[in-house]
Amino acid sequence: MKFGSRRLRPFCASCPLTPLSAPLSLLAASYTDSSDDETSPRDKQQKNSKGNGDFCIKNIKQADFGRREIEIAEQEMPALMALRKRAQGEKPLAGAKVVGCTHITAQTAVLMETLTALGAQCRWAACNIYSTQNEVAAALAEGGFSVFAWKGESEDDFWWCIDRCVNLEGWQPNMILDDGGDLTHWIYKKYPNMFKKIKGIVEESVTGVHRLYQLSKAGKLCVPAMNVNDSVTKQKFDNLYCCRESILDGLKRTTDVMFGGKQVVVCGYGEVGKGCCAALKAMGSIVYVTEIDPICALQACMDGFRLVKLNEVIRQVDIVITCTGNKNVVVREYLDRMKNGCIVCNMGHSNTEIDVASLRTPELTWERVRSQVDHVIWPDGKRIVLLAEGRLLNLSCSTVPTFVLSITATTQALALIELYNAPEGRYKQDVYLLPKKMDEYVASLHLPTFDAHLTELSDEQAKYLGLNKNGPFKPNYYR
Repeated sequence: MKFGSRRLRPFCASCPLTPLSAPLSLLAASYTDSSDDETSPRDKQQKNSKGNGDFCIKNIKQADFGRREIEIAEQEMPALMALRKRAQGEKPLAGAKVVGCTHITAQTAVLMETLTALGAQCRWAACNIYSTQNEVAAALAEGGFSVFAWKGESEDDFWWCIDRCVNLEGWQPNMILDDGGDLTHWIYKKYPNMFKKIKGIVEESVTGVHRLYQLSKAGKLCVPAMNVNDSVTKQKFDNLYCCRESILDGLKRTTDVMFGGKQVVVCGYGEVGKGCCAALKAMGSIVYVTEIDPICALQACMDGFRLVKLNEVIRQVDIVITCTGNKNVVVREYLDRMKNGCIVCNMGHSNTEIDVASLRTPELTWERVRSQVDHVIWPDGKRIVLLAEGRLLNLSCSTVPTFVLSITATTQALALIELYNAPEGRYKQDVYLLPKKMDEYVASLHLPTFDAHLTELSDEQAKYLGLNKNGPFKPNYYR
């Protein structure tokens, strides 16, 4: 079914998610990347070539294509491949049963297969309904992994997949790898007794870390947790460099927009916002920034960006990008005041930054343009271009640079190893950062790719600086 200029009818006020008279097949097709098969994966019985059916994916027949994508990703993930080689003798995750909820992409597949090489068993669900690469999920299922994810899940599918991932008779996870905190939340809500055997949580997103600190503050965090998001190797690489490249990719693929001369407002000047602003400025865009933190605001000013309040520029800008990790950053009032053709998208983890729910009203018409691209049309004919329904743009609508994800994935793997092997009492029921020594180790594993050669301190220099010649070279509080 092709959507082109086909217009969906206005949404029913009593059931805001369902257009009046719209057939269910129309809705299903509009949220998937393929209209060839509209059958829900939940209604299929699929098995891999070895007869294993403990997975739920779009199409197991795509496995060969997914395997080739994984092989391409391996070439750009040198640190994980190095960990595999070093694990041929020892298995630091032997006995670990890791349940994961992240974006299921070729890069994640390399991480999962590395964890298995290190001795772990894995079960996995997706942290985003749009970011799963179906062919990669197929390759993982063919390889024996229990994967429950497909591109275009409904909200109900999303939680069903997480539950299938966790709730298996005779299988008890002892480690959690989360991206956004939904998996951790589900286990707390449905299976709190599981935490008696779970040794730790590794979380990589701003949103998920925030939720962990809330649990800790309330005295409800019952296992140690590792905050990977605030590791230097995540903040200064994945958040900054990944978004600097992928923001342009996501916008180009979905809208074919010309960046030169466009007025853009970026909400939030953390590492993600910095990456987005740098890329857009380099392409000739006129970039405004909104920020609540005076330190980040001052950085934006000194980087040459105009610091504004959103209501000051909302009528004139061509593109609005959110990357705050907050909620209700772009509310209906701002959406009503936007100019015709304004592109609205989110680069933060959660879909809470743009108030998409306020657009599900009878007076507005939704028109599917292409996959992950909607026109929302006002009664006077004004329309905005909404990308990925307010979900994470780069992983929903494009891809992200593999090499920079190698850095994050290696940090995640080391965090799992650290928590799993830590002697009892080293970590309490709190949220921790990885030691800087590990951050530096992750960075060092990626330097050979650039034929880079580190300078070594002399004994005299090391004594003068008060450092060990082999590091760590930064204190633990360094950001």
